[in-house]
Amino acid sequence: MQADADTTAYETSVPECVPSICDAVTRTLDGVDLRRLAEQVPTPFYAYSVQAIRTRIASLQNAFRGLDVRICYAVKANSNLAILQLIAQHGVGADIVSHGEMQRSLKAGIPAERIVFSGVGKTADEIDTALVAGVWRFNVESADELHLLQRVAQSRGVCARAAVRINPDVDARTHAKISTGKAENKFGVSIDEARRWFAESASLDHVQLDGLHAHIGSQILDLEPFRTALQRVEAFRRELVEAGHPVASVDIGGGLGVVYRRGIDTPVDIADYASLVRETFAGFKGTLAVEPGRWLVAEAGVLVTRAIRVKQGADRHFLVVDAAMNDLLRPSLYEAWHEIVPLHGRDEANVAYDVVGPVCETGDTFAQRRVMPRCEAGDVLMIEGAGAYGASMGSTYNSRPLPPEVLLDDGRYAIIRRRQTLAEMMAGEQFPQAWHDT
Repeated sequence: MQADADTTAYETSVPECVPSICDAVTRTLDGVDLRRLAEQVPTPFYAYSVQAIRTRIASLQNAFRGLDVRICYAVKANSNLAILQLIAQHGVGADIVSHGEMQRSLKAGIPAERIVFSGVGKTADEIDTALVAGVWRFNVESADELHLLQRVAQSRGVCARAAVRINPDVDARTHAKISTGKAENKFGVSIDEARRWFAESASLDHVQLDGLHAHIGSQILDLEPFRTALQRVEAFRRELVEAGHPVASVDIGGGLGVVYRRGIDTPVDIADYASLVRETFAGFKGTLAVEPGRWLVAEAGVLVTRAIRVKQGADRHFLVVDAAMNDLLRPSLYEAWHEIVPLHGRDEANVAYDVVGPVCETGDTFAQRRVMPRCEAGDVLMIEGAGAYGASMGSTYNSRPLPPEVLLDDGRYAIIRRRQTLAEMMAGEQFPQAWHDT
């Protein structure tokens, strides 16, 4: 069974009474009553707990205490400026994959020297602006990119620091769409190709190739894929050093899984993960980098939605809510499980619902035959585990404005993105003003 799959078997086997990140009695997250908040901020909206993110950052920093480790948050998980500012305030850097993510990170206060630029499709313009900004290093994923980096750095008269992303051909035992470390995946290069890069690195007079990078996937719930991948990376590092190629940094990527299905998902213990890293790289004297994204923010966030109506189908109860696949794409894209918790507080009999949104797609479904207390139109519900790859993957499909985002901190709340207006949605569009020949 895929780790991220959302299936009927799981739907019917999940315990009916399980703990929640939101207090089931008070309906609070980080001291804020979500049902009352929904009276002030129209649904649907995202809400993020500051305390939950701070706790995760502290746990990671404590686990690696004493090691030369640079934590670079994977911005793609949640790129809201307020979240990035919170990350920056705790000394965490950024792992970026675009010019836009770099600009967001810099604006939020993350220093360029704590930014690593990853991604398979870096353009010349993106590389140029990153060199001007002074990012720490580039994780290079192809020979073409390596030579492009050399040309752009040469034109700037600077030397770019680079790491080769190796593909260790390890099965991360996660969903196929978020697996990145197998030979058939588009990411990185083989160890054989990386070996040739280092052998020919003397010809790169404007690229300092002195790092390794590996990232095998996301939502990994088993320590063994990490162990296999890291051991292969360390073995290759030792080989390079013996061949006269110093390695100053090793970026071990991210991928730590979180709890989406309470009672079923068992994440890797962060202390065990850190111990594995310490043991594997005990002989390495350079800088280690780690790129957590989902692990830092997923469980800190929820999507708050309201029931529009209950529809009785031929053989199913449909609970139609005002959130949709354009707000939270993961269930549609990955068949991903998210806990859905009614916040009405009433003592109701359980009903098996298909929880669906208003978008005109059959795939606009958050859950199938999900057992929960009976709901009525107007009831507020919380979709858990939405802090990562929720708002950041949102769209305006069906001309639905992007939802608000709210930051919660010890009983207080602050709007960190207001709801998009229809005028803002259409602002970049126009009727033809002039026609041009090609």
